[in-house]
Amino acid sequence: MEALAECYRTHASLVRAYLRRLVPSQDVDDVAQIVFTEVWRCRDRYDPARSLEAWLLGIAHKRAVDHLRARRPATVPLDHLGDQAGHDGRADGDRLADRDQLHRALAELPEPQREAIALAYYGDLSQREIATRLRVPLGTIKARTARGLHRLSALLEVA
Repeated sequence: MEALAECYRTHASLVRAYLRRLVPSQDVDDVAQIVFTEVWRCRDRYDPARSLEAWLLGIAHKRAVDHLRARRPATVPLDHLGDQAGHDGRADGDRLADRDQLHRALAELPEPQREAIALAYYGDLSQREIATRLRVPLGTIKARTARGLHRLSALLEVA
């Protein structure tokens, strides 16, 4: 039980940050609790030769998907929507187009650069945390991020 407490103290913030990307904010703590309950229940399945963080995030991903599948999606009749402006005054369609353009540009980056950028911006991890997770030197992560952002900037200027 002490090992679970230490695992929770060390990795709860990582799991919550990951879950924030997948489930509604009001459900993050509930899903995180389910994740750590499963970690304890399935502790004999963990292979110490592999990354603990990856194992935890794999469980978190599965429980987030289960949570989302169990929810009933809220539906709104299309005639009630109209053209609504986003928080910055632009139409939501513009923001969706920008997001789509960004995702296409990210897809053009080499995998190591895309992975470093995704972990930094979508995973809310520092470069040091990314280096630890990917088991590469910190300087490598800094170079991948800088090159990736530079390439991303160039791709977005063209589009």
